[in-house]
Amino acid sequence: MNTARTALTGLDLALESVASLAPGARFTLDAAALARMAASRDAVERAVAKGQASYGITTGFGAFANRRIPEAKLLELQANLVRSHSVGVGAPLAAHHVRRILLLKANNLAAGHSGIRPAVVEALLALLAADVLPLIPGRGSVGASGDLAPLAHLSLALIGEGTARRGEQRLEGAAVCAAAGFAPFTLAAKEGLALLNGTQVSTALALDGWARGRNLLECTMAIGALTVEALAGSHTPFDPRIHAARGQAGQRHVAAAMRGLLGESEIHSSHADCDRVQDPYAVRCLPQVAGAAWDTLEHAARVLAAEVNGVSDNPLIFGDDILSGGNFHAAPIGLVADFLAIALTDVASMAERRIDLLDRRVNPALNMFLTTEPGVESGFMMAHVTAAALASENKTLAHPASADSIPTSAGQEDHVSMAPWAGHKLLAVCDNLATILGIELLVAAHALDCQRPLRTTPALEALHAELRRRVPFQPRDHRLDGDIAAATALVESGLVAATLRAGR
Repeated sequence: MNTARTALTGLDLALESVASLAPGARFTLDAAALARMAASRDAVERAVAKGQASYGITTGFGAFANRRIPEAKLLELQANLVRSHSVGVGAPLAAHHVRRILLLKANNLAAGHSGIRPAVVEALLALLAADVLPLIPGRGSVGASGDLAPLAHLSLALIGEGTARRGEQRLEGAAVCAAAGFAPFTLAAKEGLALLNGTQVSTALALDGWARGRNLLECTMAIGALTVEALAGSHTPFDPRIHAARGQAGQRHVAAAMRGLLGESEIHSSHADCDRVQDPYAVRCLPQVAGAAWDTLEHAARVLAAEVNGVSDNPLIFGDDILSGGNFHAAPIGLVADFLAIALTDVASMAERRIDLLDRRVNPALNMFLTTEPGVESGFMMAHVTAAALASENKTLAHPASADSIPTSAGQEDHVSMAPWAGHKLLAVCDNLATILGIELLVAAHALDCQRPLRTTPALEALHAELRRRVPFQPRDHRLDGDIAAATALVESGLVAATLRAGR
């Protein structure tokens, strides 16, 4: 069990620590955070005592914002908010998403602008530490006013009305609270609203896409370098002078990474006198395309890092001022999730083109489709078709969700972000890209085997050997679905990206 505890301040949670969050992670609330939270809670209590009109505290929600609620009904108001907003549908979010949502929600509230009791936030951290994960349906949020429906399902777990899983065990009602070591809460004024308002679901999905996208881009560089060797391609397009002349940071980064992997090799020396002047774009322009995607990742990281430590509740409390605004609107997250999906779709399209190049005998040392007996065998003909199908799917998935908006709550919430759907689409693009790269890895490795005894660089030989530990070389036609699954799992594992870093 992980016994180390990290203090949450609400101000300085690192993006990487959220991305790498492990089961059973343990957090406490920093002393300064506790003081801020207590002060904001006192401000809520004073507002209630004065009968002050404050959105969601002494009024209804959404289109009912102008409806005053009598003090005797304020606790019922918060409980009803959680119950009525629990309208999610579809498959539950993955366990790693729920862990991140719990942490992000607690960190958001620890900033001290939400008027929630520290004990409620400590219950969120108790769920995280016990790995008691509320079941949160994946669909039903439009990303403003925050991720209301999924966060309502999360909040049910705090009031003894939720459903959760701990490993394979399903827990219901008060048993969820008991498993994490706390009693069900009766939510006080503002607390239900503080729990439901926020972009934590959208952020968790986009953050997962960012982390996976980073790994997949590093895999693209490593596998792309393997393909350069398999095609007997030119190393000239990776010359640093070319990329310095343009000045794009991501492009320089990718070219440098590929130079670290390529270097001199027996394969490269074997075609030193080749009269092929230029390779097709899918090889020659890999630094330009993957580099642009890398720059997109860097931009997304800045936005997500700000959101991880930003406050997306409403209203917000500053001293005795309770201010209604729109920080719950997830436009920043929706836009970067869409941007990442577009960038990774472009990377996938280029990878599909490299598979086609490997299949169609651009390297004269290879047979068409890497067959041993052309015509009798089909080789990797259909593996390319699978890659083409997934690349085409991505082009549909890359249509930006954030370009859409649909009014809700009788027009009170008249412009929404659709950031959760942008996140779901991004993750589907990542799934497809991982498989396309797995296929490229299979085909490039097979092409290298067909050129033995010639060898590539030590770094790329290590990548080839990593694949061959899982997928043995079979020169004749055979079922490829298992090979594709194994190569895709290798891509997702991080070991391909580790090969890239070892080559630097």
